[in-house]
Amino acid sequence: MSIETYDPNAAAEVSMTDAAIQHVRKMLAKNSDKSGVRLAVKKSGCSGFKYDIEFVDASSPGDQVVQVASDVILYVAEDARAYVRGTEIDFTKEGLNSIIKFNNPNARDLCGCGESFSV
Repeated sequence: MSIETYDPNAAAEVSMTDAAIQHVRKMLAKNSDKSGVRLAVKKSGCSGFKYDIEFVDASSPGDQVVQVASDVILYVAEDARAYVRGTEIDFTKEGLNSIIKFNNPNARDLCGCGESFSV
């Protein structure tokens, strides 16, 4: 048995794969008024929480700023840090479909459709 200390102000340590960074670069090129992507979590779905990705022009108060590449900034919402700590964001293409995947070590249950998770 181990004891884990919870620090709500600790860094989220979220990362992005090269494929995800390339995808974000393409999206930012189409939205030249945006400076990065913001990761948040909302209560939703059958498992409890849903990832919320938004292209933004600046951080919101309390956001953690993660420079994932020289030209790509990831903003992690303050209230999402505990839920996404250690998450790797990936982008995959399967046939005609493409999807952003969240490899979240904190997710205990995922819904069948893959849209929501619980911790």
